[in-house]
Amino acid sequence: MVFNGFRERLRSFSPQERKAIFFYICGIMLYKFGLEAFNGSITALVTNRYDYESTTDGTPSRTFERLGLIQGLNQATQCVGSILIGPLIKHYKTKNVLSAAILLFGLMTAILLILDAATGGTFIPSEYRKNHPEDYWPYYGNYPNDTIIPIYAIAGITYGMVELIRRVIPRDIVGGNVQKLRQMDAMVHIFYEVAGTTGAFVTALVLIPNLGNNRSFVITPICFALAAVLWFFVVDASEERNALARAEAQSSNYFVAVGRGFLTFFESIWVGAKIIFSSRRFVWLLPAYGVALYAHRYLENGIAPQVARRYLDESAWSQIMVGGSNFGELLGALFVFLFTNVIKTPIPWLRLDALLLLIVWYIPYWNPPSRQVGQAWIVAATFLPISFGWAAGDVSLAAYIQASLARLENKEHNVSPLAAVMAFLYSFYVVSYAISSTFLGRYIDAMYNRLGEVSTALTYTAGVQFTVIFAIVLLATFIPKGSRAINPEMLDDTKLEDEELGEGTTKTSDGKDISKEAVLDSKTHAFVTRT
Repeated sequence: MVFNGFRERLRSFSPQERKAIFFYICGIMLYKFGLEAFNGSITALVTNRYDYESTTDGTPSRTFERLGLIQGLNQATQCVGSILIGPLIKHYKTKNVLSAAILLFGLMTAILLILDAATGGTFIPSEYRKNHPEDYWPYYGNYPNDTIIPIYAIAGITYGMVELIRRVIPRDIVGGNVQKLRQMDAMVHIFYEVAGTTGAFVTALVLIPNLGNNRSFVITPICFALAAVLWFFVVDASEERNALARAEAQSSNYFVAVGRGFLTFFESIWVGAKIIFSSRRFVWLLPAYGVALYAHRYLENGIAPQVARRYLDESAWSQIMVGGSNFGELLGALFVFLFTNVIKTPIPWLRLDALLLLIVWYIPYWNPPSRQVGQAWIVAATFLPISFGWAAGDVSLAAYIQASLARLENKEHNVSPLAAVMAFLYSFYVVSYAISSTFLGRYIDAMYNRLGEVSTALTYTAGVQFTVIFAIVLLATFIPKGSRAINPEMLDDTKLEDEELGEGTTKTSDGKDISKEAVLDSKTHAFVTRT
């Protein structure tokens, strides 16, 4: 039945659209695979290099403070990248901008490879592949560890460029048909997570053990280049759709447009904050989206590296845990896709998400043997349900935000309420993660320097923190009207409908027309100006 439904959905696309979707999905899978190799390798590399520095210099460990700082800056600069790319989409075809952006991203990832080679770094010696000396990495390049911080931050700019465009281009492939957009989004998300899960496992089990985490992301520029070639052949309609905007953009200065973009972005955050805190109907979105997203990222980028390095003595195995998390995301998205007619609001999924966060309580009291890869698979298995709950809640919540905010009258002249709320929620997450990951990492390091272990620290940074988040998210699900039921039919009289009115418009449950751009705004983590 599922496969029959999948075939029916494919038939709804024209042959040209199916061809474009095929090229786009192949490119997105290469992109995600290369991205997992890059991020996983950098996490392991940073962890090992700062531990190596502490051992050789006889200084206190600052490993996870620095890892948190590097990750936080990278995510913050992604917002900058999304702003810089906006004016370019008006000047050129979306697919061409996407291809150029991912090539630039690939170049940024290659800088660390070049730096490593230029300072004496090599691939991992063959004798280390099966029996690696503990806390000894003589094949690393001889450069200051803090050099990674600005390089990874600049890479975040190009990362943000690609992330914004890949969320916008589906509209240019299938047009304004909301049903087609949802079907394409679902297919892309499934294949994206398949590539992410595969990439995480391959990085941990094949690339890092055989190449070393200083060279294991050598495949990333290759994957990105292949993705750029595939995306170049995607047929999109952005040239016709953006004809007027392109004519206006060509008569204006790009840097002026970027400056306006920054102003509009901060205006969006301000407008979004006003909307969020204006009523009971919207205030619950802050914990339901922003806090839940923070917990998910801290699970993958904070807890996983800490457990891999301090419990198992093998930083590369954090990618096994991330792979389990990615597989959980895949299953969560699939369940929402299959049961969308049974569970009509995000409330049940969000409550499940909150409850599953409590699984992390086993970590502080767990005492696994080190250097046994089977223990990493145990952690991956426990991360799977946690990320399942988050993905199910996130996917369903996006649809709710889209439907409820699209009804708002646009009292602001420059920004869409939808885009403003998403800008505020995502900025809240970025700032929260950038600050907390650094200070929690410092606390982890301090406890490790004092006690020689991190289980005591993880009682608070994992167990207590996630219990507080559990309570916040769970209580938030009882704020909107109609949410007291176990499986509410609707919230605040908001229904999700997909009736298409024609090019660029769709209708909400109260019969109000909204623009196609507004429907898409909630899928991006950047501003979109109203025209």
